[in-house]
Amino acid sequence: MVKLLLTYLDRIIYWLIIIIPFFIAIAPAPVNIFMGFLIAGFLVTRYLRKERLFGKTAINLSLLLFFLVTILSIFNSVSLKDSFKGGALRLLQYIFILFALAESVRDGKHLKRIIFSITAGLILASLDSVWQVITGHDFIRGYAPVVNIGLVRATASFKDSNNLGIYLSAFAPLIFGLTGYYFKHKEKILFIFVSVLTLTGIILTYSRPTLLAIYAALFFLGIARRDKMLVSLLIIFMLIAPFIAPKSVKDWAKQVDYNPVRFMCNDDRIAIYRNSLNMIRQHPVIGVGANTFMKNYKTYKESPEYRNVITSDTVYAHNNFLHMAGELGLIGLGVFIWLLYKLFVESKNIYYLLKDEYLKVIALSLIACLISFLVNGLAESSLFHSRVAIVFWYICGLILSLRKFAIAKEQATV
Repeated sequence: MVKLLLTYLDRIIYWLIIIIPFFIAIAPAPVNIFMGFLIAGFLVTRYLRKERLFGKTAINLSLLLFFLVTILSIFNSVSLKDSFKGGALRLLQYIFILFALAESVRDGKHLKRIIFSITAGLILASLDSVWQVITGHDFIRGYAPVVNIGLVRATASFKDSNNLGIYLSAFAPLIFGLTGYYFKHKEKILFIFVSVLTLTGIILTYSRPTLLAIYAALFFLGIARRDKMLVSLLIIFMLIAPFIAPKSVKDWAKQVDYNPVRFMCNDDRIAIYRNSLNMIRQHPVIGVGANTFMKNYKTYKESPEYRNVITSDTVYAHNNFLHMAGELGLIGLGVFIWLLYKLFVESKNIYYLLKDEYLKVIALSLIACLISFLVNGLAESSLFHSRVAIVFWYICGLILSLRKFAIAKEQATV
């Protein structure tokens, strides 16, 4: 009976891991439901098999410390409920998702199905973006596009263009990497189309952090693969971008005195950053409490604010690192940076351990996905938007799962 139950649970976990990235493109509700089932299935199977709750990885210690700092921050919170439910408990859910992927992705067929699901999600969101801009509404949830400085910006099924951009740019490097450095013949032609479509969806967001993120990811791939053509094209694009940008963008650049910081961030974001620093200065150790940045923000607003802009009393920091430092203090931020360091070192080690070219390209592309997500997070609180935060933890788990492929290959050759 137990053996039969484990068989069914393994299949459920198998398919939940596959469908989650696709459904991120549709709506948050099914993703949250699937996450709940995945976590429950993972916990039950670990208990029935009498296995360790968390497998051993290079980031276990840093992840544990990050969770403990999140718990510690609750003691300084203005809302224990928000800090526990939306802070510590939410982080624990992401940790379970990470380890479910790291432990449960076991063979090439499963990996290919995951990539197919990610690709399908990118196609759906990108087609929806194009449809939305043309017709005035997306075909999934009926959202209208956003109009800023005369630009019609796609949101697809997401509530704003920036969240759509985070989703597309975080997964797109995986497809770009496989298209450029692995697929051949008919597959390559098909994925060139997918890549162009995805890039179109990214451009239609007109999200500056997203465009910078995808540029950084592509540049990383070009340098890592010693792709002189790609690097050259990216440099050329950077040089001609000011001349081919839409007129409204050129006008905006002139309006901010061609200041690159003001151009990328807007004056309101800069004001939020300054207010966020006030929060950090007054609570530098353990912050104001997990998941309470928005509740605390108005207390730390300057008067007058930067360039006399007026920011809302409840906003995100629009920067992952400032947001995290505000909620968890400099200790929390330091631990998270250490976690990222350990993750990138482990990702590099996995890449060099892998011998199969297909797996190596996947590993390198997933590193580019992480870079894209983190660069985007310099001007967005992407780790604190539940709709897209799951993307970061999903990618982390997928990267860590590749170590098993390297180990299996080594054992097979012994």
